[in-house]
Amino acid sequence: MKYWNHKIWLLAAILSLTGGAAAAETFTVGSIEIDNPWARATPKGASVGGTYMAITNKGPEADRLIGASSPAASKLEVHQMAVDNGVMSMRPVQGGLEIKPGQTVVLKPESLHLMMIGLKHPLAQGERVKATLDFAKAGKLDLEYVVESMGARGPGGAAPAGMDHGAMDHMH
Repeated sequence: MKYWNHKIWLLAAILSLTGGAAAAETFTVGSIEIDNPWARATPKGASVGGTYMAITNKGPEADRLIGASSPAASKLEVHQMAVDNGVMSMRPVQGGLEIKPGQTVVLKPESLHLMMIGLKHPLAQGERVKATLDFAKAGKLDLEYVVESMGARGPGGAAPAGMDHGAMDHMH
């Protein structure tokens, strides 16, 4: 019996390490590569939600994320969150988001992110949300965001720390 308990414990440990992690997903158009696009679940009645990813430019010229759309929201905008003297601000990034040659720009909570504005339904953990990103040079890229928990800090539902982004006031 002791032998089986050990095996069950080992299996449980392996599953806990792999079961919660989302499979790494990569989407590519031209020289632009998107890794691990994800979003946070939103509370019922929320009108906005944040989406995140890593954008890598593998080409010799700079490119720019100039637009995005999703059937799940009225619009998507690149936003920058900053805290200055203890005051949080959230502003759209004017003119798009530049990705220089060889650069990876990470969109993450409490930093740069794509804001889904005018959500048509709450984002539920475990669902996949389609979107299209538009790059000035590489063109349009269809992808899917994996929706993680409300407090997730990264793809695969990394543990929450501090602020619940889904409950923030995103007034422009």
